[in-house]
Formats: sequence, structure tokens, C-alpha cells
Amino acid sequence: MHNASAHTGDDRNFICDLKDAGLYLAEVPHQLFARLRREQPVYWNPEADGAGFWAVTRYDDILEVSRQPGLFSSAHENGGHRIFNENEVSVANSGESLIGTPFISLDPPEHVHYRATIVPGLTAAKLADMEVRIRQRASDLLDRIPLGETVDFVQAFAAPLPLLTLAELLGLGPDMWQSLYHWTNAFIGEDDPEFRRSPEEMAQVMGAFMAWAQSLYDARRATPTDDIASMMANAVVRGRPMGLADFLGNMILVLVGGNETTRNSISHSVLAFAQAPDQWQALRQSPELARTAVREMVRHASPVMHMRRTATADTSLRGVPIRKGDKVVLWYVSANRDEAVFPDADRFDIRRGEIKHVGFGTGQHVCVGSRLAEMQLRIAFGLLAERVERFEVQAAPRRFRSNFINGLKNLDVKLVPARRGQ
Repeated sequence: MHNASAHTGDDRNFICDLKDAGLYLAEVPHQLFARLRREQPVYWNPEADGAGFWAVTRYDDILEVSRQPGLFSSAHENGGHRIFNENEVSVANSGESLIGTPFISLDPPEHVHYRATIVPGLTAAKLADMEVRIRQRASDLLDRIPLGETVDFVQAFAAPLPLLTLAELLGLGPDMWQSLYHWTNAFIGEDDPEFRRSPEEMAQVMGAFMAWAQSLYDARRATPTDDIASMMANAVVRGRPMGLADFLGNMILVLVGGNETTRNSISHSVLAFAQAPDQWQALRQSPELARTAVREMVRHASPVMHMRRTATADTSLRGVPIRKGDKVVLWYVSANRDEAVFPDADRFDIRRGEIKHVGFGTGQHVCVGSRLAEMQLRIAFGLLAERVERFEVQAAPRRFRSNFINGLKNLDVKLVPARRGQ
């Protein structure tokens, strides 16, 4: 096991503990990340309950690590894709052994084969077919929001829209979205007492999810359809059928990946437009900006703050020695504010154009549903631009207590209606 002094030679180099979920409770500490990018872009972060990890905060360095999956592993047996070691701590923090490894925690070539099982459900043709229905669902949700009155925009729109889309992708009824919402919050909420009230409650949540998922697995095995749940349940990977355990692990990945990024990009972007009304007026006046503005929305929000890798051999990054077995944590939320890549990086600017952010990850693990997420953002803000003159946030939103998901639990806001002919 390593310690800080073994890596840095001087404990005075300690700046902050990026693992501390409380650090993100009020806001993302962007000024701390900016300091790290300037002073220690490859920063040794000690852990009270572990060996410590390297925090990589610069854009180019994150791309460099992500280009080398053989040297920087995501594999479960090496600890997986989170700061904590997945091979020691389960998704439920309960030692649950019935859940297999999701493909995000696999290295090539296995990662590529498992990822390929759901790609047919997210082709350009599939997305084009879904667009009309997504637009209708978004319009229906907005119809239910009383304009000019305070509403919780997360519950009214940002959460249900991607979850209703996810329900369609999985071949589920629309009434499932609230259960999916409850489960996914629990899956990623290991540091939030609101999402993980007690081990007993978490065991009940996991029990309900697993019973439902097993029933879905059995149903899709018995009667395959063309949805993603069927694709996974009936997948044959390298000659081996996907068993229930792997189905459960990858279903958790699909549920979290399919809604957390989109939901929180929507919520954060409403907040950003409220704070930068000139940007909202620019989008309303030039709707064609939406095509690339969605990239700025994801960059600025950075809904997934980090992913982790493990060095498989001694190496170095930016001249800093990294040892075999060291954890290397890629801070996307920092890279997306890297001044060397994004001028005036803290500014929300929908005219940045064809930017290449890392909000969906990068390299082999780039989010398989990124185009679907962008489409939902484009549809959502296109419809809002037709109906809403401005957003008036009524109170600071409550945030997830998490070092992983940059999430808003609520967003109390008034949607001030656009005047006719505006």
C-alpha cells in the first residue's frame, strides 16, 4: 500500500481531498480544480481508507490515459471504474455477489464484445425513428407545467423525459419511470444518506430491483423482441450466452447511463440559462444554434465528474512516476474547464460550436448513448425556447452528496411564458 509521502516526498503538497463527497455538496469546487491544473495537474490524493490515487485534471492528459486501455485498465479485477475498488465493494455496498460485471468495468477485447450487444438498439436509424415520440413526450410533460408558477423542474421534466425514453428502449411501459428513478438514485448514491438511508433499506431496494430484472430477463429470453433488454438477455458473447448475473450488472449500467447524464445536463442547463439570460435569448432568436449548443450544455454541466483507471505497469504522466497498481482518476469535470482547450472556460457560451468535451468520457469507454442524450437535449430546449421567455430560479437547488455524479435533486423554477409573437 502506498502513502502520500511515498509519492510526493512532501505532505505539504496536499491541497484537497477530491474523494470527499462533502466537497461537492454546495457546488463543484471549480477553483480548486483550476489550482490543481496550474500547480499539480497529476495530483497525489491520499485516502483515509485506501492507498490513495492520482487525480488527473488536465484535458490532454485525460485523453492520453484514455488512449491506452492496456496500460490504464478499467477491469473489475483491477478495481473497476470508480474511486473505490469494485472488486472489494459492490454497487449496493452489501457484498452482493449475484450481480455480474458491467461492460464499463471490462477491458478490450471483452469490453468491445459486450458493448456491441446494445449498439444495435442505438443506431442512427433507431434514433431517427424515436425522435418523434421523444418530442411528443417532451411536449406532453411541458403541457403539464403551469407557466409562471414555481415547479420542481427535475421532477416535472428533467427526470421523467430520459427515463421515459429509457423505458421505450427497454420495451417497458411508461409507468415504470418512477421505479427506475428510485433505483438509479440508489445505485449511484453511496455517499448520500437520502439515497442510502440504511443497509436494510438498501437491501430492500436491491431485492426489488433484482426481482424485477430477473422477471424481465426471463420474459425476454422466452419471447425476444427488438428492445435493448432483449438484446442483452439473448446476447452470445464469444460463444457464451449472457447469464442473469451479467444481465443484472449491465442493466444497472444502462439504467444509470441512460438517464443520469441527460437528466442532470437538462437541470444544470436550465440553471445556466437562468444565470446567463443572454444565452437563452440567443438560442430563442437563433434556434439553429441548438445543434451544437447541446455540446456546451454537457461540457458546462459535466454530469459525470470522474472515471477511474488502474496502472498495469510502471509508467509516467507529465513526468510524474506512476507505479503498477496505482489508481488513476480522470476528472472530466476539471478537463471540461481546462483553459488551454476552452477559452474563458467557466463561461456558459452556446456559440462555442463543434467543441470536443469529455462529458461523455473519451476513448473506448465513450458513452454509447451520447447521440441519444444530445438529441433529447436538443428537443427539450427547442420546445422550451418556443414557450419560455426566461427561467427564474426560486431557490438554490439541493445537490447530490457525491464525488461521482454532479446531480441536482430539485430545481425550483418559474418558467416565464413567452409573449405571443415573441
